[in-house]
Amino acid sequence: MPNLSLRAAEMPASPIRRLVPFAEKAVKRGIRIYHLNIGQPDIESPQEFWDALAHSNLKYVAYSHSAGNATLRAKAIEMYRKKGIELKDGELMVTTAGSEAIRFAFMACLNPGDEVIIPEPLYANYLGFAVESGIKVVPITTRIEDNFALPPIAEFEKKITQKTKAILICNPSNPTGTIFGQDQLEALRDIVLKHDLFLFADEVYSEFNYTETQLFSVLQLEGLEKHAVMIDSVSKRFSLCGARIGFLCSRNPEIMTTALKFGQARLSPPTLEQIGVEGAMDAQQSYFDAVKKEYKARRDIISEALACIDGALCPQIDGAFYATVRLPIDDSDKFSQWLLEEFSFEGATVMFAPATGFYATPGLGLDEVRIAYVLNCDDLRASMAILREALKMYPGRTCEQ
Repeated sequence: MPNLSLRAAEMPASPIRRLVPFAEKAVKRGIRIYHLNIGQPDIESPQEFWDALAHSNLKYVAYSHSAGNATLRAKAIEMYRKKGIELKDGELMVTTAGSEAIRFAFMACLNPGDEVIIPEPLYANYLGFAVESGIKVVPITTRIEDNFALPPIAEFEKKITQKTKAILICNPSNPTGTIFGQDQLEALRDIVLKHDLFLFADEVYSEFNYTETQLFSVLQLEGLEKHAVMIDSVSKRFSLCGARIGFLCSRNPEIMTTALKFGQARLSPPTLEQIGVEGAMDAQQSYFDAVKKEYKARRDIISEALACIDGALCPQIDGAFYATVRLPIDDSDKFSQWLLEEFSFEGATVMFAPATGFYATPGLGLDEVRIAYVLNCDDLRASMAILREALKMYPGRTCEQ
């Protein structure tokens, strides 16, 4: 048999989905699993999405424009304008989810062998996208004791080499829930201009800000017209993870022209979903207010429960719907698998994502897990009760309970 590619060998497995076979076996044993491992909201999608599909009156499903339907692009531009982000026609492209937007940004801006600096813990799929694009991720480590705030700019300077081409941030952060403020973004702006780099910003969770401070977009930074690229998605904003619609935005015409070439190579983003998303953009502000209120309540349940567990550390969670937390365990991979294979409490267990998969630096995240608080409040309380009991029994616990 011919050998597979080097890319195949380098492609990392998903830390979010790796444990699925163990979960499936647990279900067959009759164990109920509370899924806190994946960012799949249980919030209903806006009714406007379904109404738009119901009234589409299509006789067949045709290809869309490679940059996305013109009407959806116009509506998205208006959505951003209301948020204080000014874009013109040609500065926004519809992609097959935010994942494709990141891939297109990498491929349009970076050559094979180039380096991109990313704060860790990071969204695990960035590592896979980098392998696909032939580029190298250079991690810069943030600390749970600092609420995963960005390190001083001097630390970024130490990471920059002749191969450095870009910095990528996720704001609000998946997997930590950290929000990077305007002052931090302006510091990044200065270093990007100093070294002539691209600044990529994954702003998929921008709707989920639980602070009183307004979230600042990378596209609102002055002087970055040629350098800034914003990635967005409807997956979380409208609870439409399976719709696979995202946006790639930049004021650099060369980036957008190049990204469109990649878009033409994959033909078009999904047609039906674009129609539905265009309708979803008519959702009332009350929809978003209710969703944010619900997630704040869920966040508080997680934070308060972890504060009562000896040896656990939950940082301040300002946005998104994730928390990367420290637990009194020896190995988060072993612990997460043990929960599924060997433990249950009153017929149930809980599934986390081991934080090791969210670090590019080997050996980090061994005592951390990512919690996606996407279940209703009652289920979250039950999940935290299960966690407390599990930590009493786990053979690899690192402190007395």
